[in-house]
Amino acid sequence: MKIAILAGQLVGYWGDDDRSSILASLLSAPIQSLSATPVGISAAGLELDCWVRLQDADLVLGREPFGKTPLYWTECDSTIWFASHLQLLLPLLSQPDIDVGGLYGYSCFSYVPTPLTPVRGIQAVPAGTEWCWQAGKFGRTHPVAIVSATAPVRWQQAKAQIADETFAIKQLQDLLQAAIHRQIQDLPDAPVGVLLSGGLDSSIAAALLVQNGVKVRAYTLDFGEAGISEYPYAEQVAHHLQIPLVKVPVNPKLVRSSIDLTSRALDLPYGDGVTVPLYLLCQAASQDVAVIFNGEGGDQLFAGWTNKPLIAASIYGGSTDFIQPYLQTFHRLYGYEQQSFQSQILAQIQALDPADWIGAALDPTLTPELLHRLRRASLMLKGAQNIQPRATNLARWHGLKVRSIFCDLPLAEWTFGVSGTLQLQGACEKYILKRAVEDLLPAEIVWRTKRGMGVPLTAWLFQELWSDLGTWLNPQVLRAAGCWQADIATQLVSGKFSGSIQGRRIGEVLWLIMMWERWRIQVLGAPSTRKSWNHPFWMPQPLWRQIERIRSSDRYE
Repeated sequence: MKIAILAGQLVGYWGDDDRSSILASLLSAPIQSLSATPVGISAAGLELDCWVRLQDADLVLGREPFGKTPLYWTECDSTIWFASHLQLLLPLLSQPDIDVGGLYGYSCFSYVPTPLTPVRGIQAVPAGTEWCWQAGKFGRTHPVAIVSATAPVRWQQAKAQIADETFAIKQLQDLLQAAIHRQIQDLPDAPVGVLLSGGLDSSIAAALLVQNGVKVRAYTLDFGEAGISEYPYAEQVAHHLQIPLVKVPVNPKLVRSSIDLTSRALDLPYGDGVTVPLYLLCQAASQDVAVIFNGEGGDQLFAGWTNKPLIAASIYGGSTDFIQPYLQTFHRLYGYEQQSFQSQILAQIQALDPADWIGAALDPTLTPELLHRLRRASLMLKGAQNIQPRATNLARWHGLKVRSIFCDLPLAEWTFGVSGTLQLQGACEKYILKRAVEDLLPAEIVWRTKRGMGVPLTAWLFQELWSDLGTWLNPQVLRAAGCWQADIATQLVSGKFSGSIQGRRIGEVLWLIMMWERWRIQVLGAPSTRKSWNHPFWMPQPLWRQIERIRSSDRYE
């Protein structure tokens, strides 16, 4: 029973065989024996995010509920191996292979839903749980027992709900100050970075740091003329707080040169278009600071995502079961399986239901009020399985510690005791948070409508990265890999895939598939395959458009 920690990564094993030599080859780090005292790692450098301990003679693997640091396990010859990085477990498998459930989940959500991973034979410990293996009792698919890591933390609606706005504002202001104090108490007298989008949450983080005397350097993205510019808002916040602001350019050339490094840094495939920009943002910050703060978690805690369509569907649809509408909010390939996958994959996913991966998060028994239920789902799904772990992996790749004031347990628990009318007031989302911080920031920043990060994926892929699609999503390579339909890229760019996937959704879906393919090659080490020229991406995009118009006119004559 040994464990090692190096460069922020944890790896170890539990079993009767002495495998220290294998462990040493995985990580050149001091090896220690496991004990009842938890051993683990932290993305922020504060309390443990994931941990390993012995309970009597049993093995326990656990994770905190925000999901900041992943934890994976596999069983080899009656030995349980565990690691915070999936790639550390791959050498233990004779031939790493794709897990079809993981692939299907990824296609639905843009992340692989826990406890699945994209690799068959490796599983993930879900955030907010402890998994326990009893000594001498091993199972090939699941640990013997699953117990709660922190029993009170179930993102459960409080019976008494705060409805007094003035009282709630004062409590929230105190909680925000307490959260920032906990996260700055160990900081040296050196600047910290803030990944500043100009949105509300990252601006709050910057404002609270400055208010508490911390030296801050802000970093923001610049997509040039192609994207929706958030830079003016970030610049306004930086000017208001009197902090330096570093503009980090993101363009097709940088995306092309950084996509493979991003795939390796992420460890698992994440299909959102923000991943390469965030990689470049962390890379820039790492030149100046050792700790970065972000605004991640604010949307999940304070109903910041657009929940109004789901609420309307529940009210006017005549049903409280909105699992299917919720699946649609991911805007990925759920419902498009026939157009997306090859026949052998389709046959295997027939028995899989994506609703099973989100049902517990939408459990009405723990959160009877609809808005609390949606916030709970956002914390458990989009937060703990996507936003938080990818932020940790990108920061850690660049040697950074990453912190968020919204990943604070007392603050998070408090939000489940606040009436939904203070969270979403009319058309105004995050109302109580805005009221609590309106004296810290300019009114335009506090009260402007959220737009999200405007990564111009479709524009890039249809212009500067057009020819790259022929490499990244080459039909012959896709056909040989056996997962995606070989012509899926052509179907998407021609508008023939689906009438519902148009405009920016085309770029998002292309990016989803492309990131899976780069992960499969860069991380899983898929063998190279000869590429074909049977695709439109070898010719200039305007010429292809002209040919398509001619073909269309011929069909209608």
